Amino acid sequence: MDSSRASLEKPGIPTEHTFVFRTAAASVSELIGSMEVKFIHDQTSASPKYRGFFHGVREIVREQGLKGTYQGLTATVLKQGSNQAIRFFVMTSLRNWYRGDNPNKPMNPLITGVFGAIAGAASVFGNTPLDGLEAHKYRNTLDCGLQILRNEGLKAFYKGTVPRLGRVCLDVAIVFIIYDEVVKLLNKVWRTD
Repeated sequence: MDSSRASLEKPGIPTEHTFVFRTAAASVSELIGSMEVKFIHDQTSASPKYRGFFHGVREIVREQGLKGTYQGLTATVLKQGSNQAIRFFVMTSLRNWYRGDNPNKPMNPLITGVFGAIAGAASVFGNTPLDGLEAHKYRNTLDCGLQILRNEGLKAFYKGTVPRLGRVCLDVAIVFIIYDEVVKLLNKVWRTD
């Protein structure tokens, strides 16, 4: 058995690759997220036509067919999949680097927070261009990307990066700290890792 496969089979020792696979697979559940963009555009218009989620879904299916519920799904899956894959890859890489040869080396919440903030920053830089694709209305994701590039240039893909960095870095740091502390608490009751 090769060493990369053996490391995947060690319980409690996640690798970067397992997190990337898990988060990419989980992003497929983002259908509702792609519809959220439609509802946001509707609610910010001068005369909103949807009275709520179920009414909106019913109207979209009535007007555009079932296909209408999937518009924007590609951009949403790309954005969410890359977002989580980048965060967990960076976080797991930093944890593995910090722990070195001792996978049981405890992680101080401050270290976890710093690593979480770095993972959040990496995800902002890695997927901000995809976030822009999700928010625009074009024929499809590729058309959207090409139109933005032609009409606004490469810089347009990174609009809003700086304010997003502040929010996402803090958010991801807090989430990873809370997760680690809850796991520690649960380990006192029963083994979770």
